[in-house]
Amino acid sequence: MKKISIVTPCYNEEGNVEDVYQQVKTVMLKNEKRYSYEHIFIDNSSEDNTVNILKDIASKDKNIKIIINSRNFGHIKSPTYALFQATGDAVIHIVADLQDPPEMIEEFLKRWEDGSDIVLAIKKDSEEKKLMFKIREMYYGLLSKLSEVRIFKNCTGFGLYDRKVMDALKTMDDPYPFFRGMIAEVGYKVSMLPYNQPIRVRGITKNNFYSLYDMGMLGIINNSKVPLRMAIFIGVFFGILSALIGIGYFVAKLIFWNTMSLGTAPLLIMTSFMFSIMLFFIGIIGEYIGAIYTQVLKRPLVFEKERINFDTK
Repeated sequence: MKKISIVTPCYNEEGNVEDVYQQVKTVMLKNEKRYSYEHIFIDNSSEDNTVNILKDIASKDKNIKIIINSRNFGHIKSPTYALFQATGDAVIHIVADLQDPPEMIEEFLKRWEDGSDIVLAIKKDSEEKKLMFKIREMYYGLLSKLSEVRIFKNCTGFGLYDRKVMDALKTMDDPYPFFRGMIAEVGYKVSMLPYNQPIRVRGITKNNFYSLYDMGMLGIINNSKVPLRMAIFIGVFFGILSALIGIGYFVAKLIFWNTMSLGTAPLLIMTSFMFSIMLFFIGIIGEYIGAIYTQVLKRPLVFEKERINFDTK
């Protein structure tokens, strides 16, 4: 009997964890003759009653395993760490807020059995704010153009990953992993399953501007050298442009020596513009240096405070 691991990261999801547990259990019970399963919840040091609810569930159902982090390690490291703790023949990632519909697990398993190594749920529409969905779509379009490997557009990580895929991902040993980029890097046979993302029913999203920026910049930095090379191209372009403007002003001054006044406004505008370009690319270089610094530190993804039911089969 094949084993399926379902992994759910959570932080302050007391209103949702029991529902996602029940819905996943319902799906897996339908397939209990074919698969055994474990459902791993990793709690990122929640400040509400999430952990107590999970412990109560785990005391009654040994399929439920819990990892409790010693502190909040962020929305990037914690989910990836939990995926690497899974022992199943296939691993399914599903979030706690029920925006990843658990009923899709059956289709994931079907496509996996048909030979797909990776089954990705791709958002074709979403009940979240339309502006945010459009911004995400534009970002993934940009990332696809910049990236050296194929990035799957509108993929949140919700999907199924074969054991050999997970083993390949582990070898990357990245201390600050961009999971969607890692999936693109390893290759293997991918099946894409479109779905409409439902709106969050309970609680509020834990994403803010900084976390979204962090994820977005990480995707670009980890998958492309284009921003660094743009600095060279733009520097050359504006260098040539400045030389041409300078020659133009010099010739005009020679022709209209007594009537032409250069003024300070063009100089101030051009200087401010050039400084803004310089600061932008200094920031880009800083992001790459920060990524290198993180790699050099090589710190673990998380430190565990407690784990529950991992000693059971």
